[in-house]
Amino acid sequence: MSSPRLRTDVADAYIFRRPWGELELLQLRRTADPDAAGKDVIAGTWQPVMGHIDEGETAPRAVAREVEEETGLKLSDALGFWALEQVHPYYLVTRDAIMLSPRFAVEAAKDWEPVLNDEHDAHRWVRATDAERLFMWPGQRAAIAEILRLLAPGSLEEPALRLPRG
Repeated sequence: MSSPRLRTDVADAYIFRRPWGELELLQLRRTADPDAAGKDVIAGTWQPVMGHIDEGETAPRAVAREVEEETGLKLSDALGFWALEQVHPYYLVTRDAIMLSPRFAVEAAKDWEPVLNDEHDAHRWVRATDAERLFMWPGQRAAIAEILRLLAPGSLEEPALRLPRG
């Protein structure tokens, strides 16, 4: 009898900006993975930056690399970088794995626009007020709620979860 594997080698980054004071979150539309042979459940869906943590790489370093690869944003150019505390477990049926993904928030300049790599074919900015409707998974919506709490005036967590950008 085989049971699902536990995987912790994936991290997510929620890039946001505040062009008019209201928070907007970046979504990227995933292209099909040719190696997935029809099993890529997120192909064609709108997602945050998601990537694998390489052997010997820390989660924050992996996120910095993935954000730059997928959007062109260097963390040194970001306005802020935070680790989110909550990890939302989910089951990935195509890999028979229980996934635990560290999650991060990255603030971009209010006029910044991504330059996409070949993993994505489009991007859009979603107002935080529309996130419940436009983000697909419960864990993603929970991450956005955490970001909004983290960035609220007087947040106790914000200084503790802020990471260096360089």
